[in-house]
Amino acid sequence: MTEKISLAKALNEGLRAALEHDPKVVLMGEDVGKLGGVFRITEGLQKDFGDERVVDTPLAESGIVGTAVGLALRGYRPVVEIQFDGFIYPGFDQIVSQVAKMHARSNGSLSLPIVIRVPYGGGIGAVEHHSESNEAYFAHTAGLRVVACGDPVDAYWMIQQAIASQDPVMFYEPKRRYHEKAEIPLGARDAAPAGLSEARIVRDGTQVTLLTYGSMVRTCLQAAETAASEGKSVQVINLRSLNPLDQDAIMAAARATGRVIVVHEASTFLGMGAELAAQIQQDCFYHLQAPVLRVGGYNLPYPPSRFEGEFLPDLDRILDAVDTSLKY
Repeated sequence: MTEKISLAKALNEGLRAALEHDPKVVLMGEDVGKLGGVFRITEGLQKDFGDERVVDTPLAESGIVGTAVGLALRGYRPVVEIQFDGFIYPGFDQIVSQVAKMHARSNGSLSLPIVIRVPYGGGIGAVEHHSESNEAYFAHTAGLRVVACGDPVDAYWMIQQAIASQDPVMFYEPKRRYHEKAEIPLGARDAAPAGLSEARIVRDGTQVTLLTYGSMVRTCLQAAETAASEGKSVQVINLRSLNPLDQDAIMAAARATGRVIVVHEASTFLGMGAELAAQIQQDCFYHLQAPVLRVGGYNLPYPPSRFEGEFLPDLDRILDAVDTSLKY
């Protein structure tokens, strides 16, 4: 059955499918049960699966993640919700010191199949600590998978793939895209468009490649459409996985167009774009016709909501980068 649903609803349906498929899946987080989460991602799940599988926790991220570690060691598959991106730091030690390290510490004998859901990014007019893009912290941490869904199709399949993974997964959800809709074949178990670590070409193009993920996928698609009206052919690749990166897809795109621009909300300073630019320059130097460019947030604390339009990458900044790349 194909249904047009929002990204938020796609996550809800993906979580529901995982709960139905595996009785060891447990959802945990602040207000995820009776309220259904502040964004209503888990709405109705406690009612249908009970309060022992959809658990309202205290307001303590370190305790939530620590409890998930214990559950995973006992054979469960906990799915933890961090209510907002900027609330994750009290649990940072548990994530980078325990969740990421347990498999290596035990010489491979222990696994922690934990999914940590992180609604991230700006564009919703929120207050401090509610609009951050902190994915680079965790992509830098060996032992963690880090992924970001960019549309409802990704959301539905990737959350199920993440829960099924034996690795701990940081699962980034672009909160500004929660209400955008797409057609999804609900209930199918073999229709996923790509594996959890695979990038997707979401628009073909021959002159410039935009590498992006999460909230910026739609913005890049809009930029590519506008560029096409000006006679420029722009390819858009949704990275989906930030650690590991889909090296084959990234390098193939760089070699094909010779011009690459990385777009993300997070600061460009030591962000994902810096790593991608370095790898592409190293592996595709003789194929490049222009420097790898980056479009992202500034190296500043996230601003008050009335200034976020100046901070976040937008259509004009991406199109300016396309024009700059084509000048070489």
